[in-house]
Amino acid sequence: MFLNPFIILKNLWSHKELIKSFSKREVISKYKGSILGIMWSFITPLLMLAVYTFVFSEVFNAKWGTGSDSKIEFAIIIFCGLITFSIFGDVISRSPYLILGNANYVKKVVFPLEILPVVALGSALINSLISMGILIVCVGIFMNAIHWTLIFIPLVLCPLMLLSLGLGWLLSSLGVYLRDIAQVITIAVQALMLLSPIFYPVTSIPKDLLFIYYFNPVGYVVEDMRRVMIWGQMPDWNVWGIEMIIGLVVFYLGYIWFHKTKSGFADVI
Repeated sequence: MFLNPFIILKNLWSHKELIKSFSKREVISKYKGSILGIMWSFITPLLMLAVYTFVFSEVFNAKWGTGSDSKIEFAIIIFCGLITFSIFGDVISRSPYLILGNANYVKKVVFPLEILPVVALGSALINSLISMGILIVCVGIFMNAIHWTLIFIPLVLCPLMLLSLGLGWLLSSLGVYLRDIAQVITIAVQALMLLSPIFYPVTSIPKDLLFIYYFNPVGYVVEDMRRVMIWGQMPDWNVWGIEMIIGLVVFYLGYIWFHKTKSGFADVI
């Protein structure tokens, strides 16, 4: 089945207002009823940062190998990796439940079910943007630099967003037909986070295990985000080009799979 890629983009763009509305609603509803409300978007990443920093820098006495023993710098480096991975992890973790959790929309012929993974990505990006703002402030205060390379953040994240959407469509469809997939994905996301260079530098990976990094598409994005946000370096454009190709292929195939299988959702649910 061939579908013009521009038709996919046109279809999603035609629902942009619905996507924005649903994404905003998700972020607000996440903290609805809590005393601090949206402030948890700021507090949660800071608390996670504090916990991970304590465990890795104090308990395991981990060093990044930048020549600095600063625990704050170590925390900033980890924080950047966590923010980047959370975009991918949030979308993938939620995907198997997206259709099942919105069963009331399945039988509505006019509702575009394909926007649900896009909404999940939008919600994850909003939360990550808040965390990125905190990170930029921390880099400015504790490392005395806010780099012009920040302008490359959207480009660096583009392959990750395409990959997340493609897998989101695939997993949300599989979640309808294979209910156990949700449990598998939960474990897989946790494993991938630990296998990505978030809590340790790539240089610390044993040579015989480097293939894990080479075949981990999230790891490259994590490294490029650190380059542009913390160290003021350019992204690795050669790797970025390969990542974009992979992201586009997964994006396209994921949408095709979803489009082909969604007609059976109502029968199964």
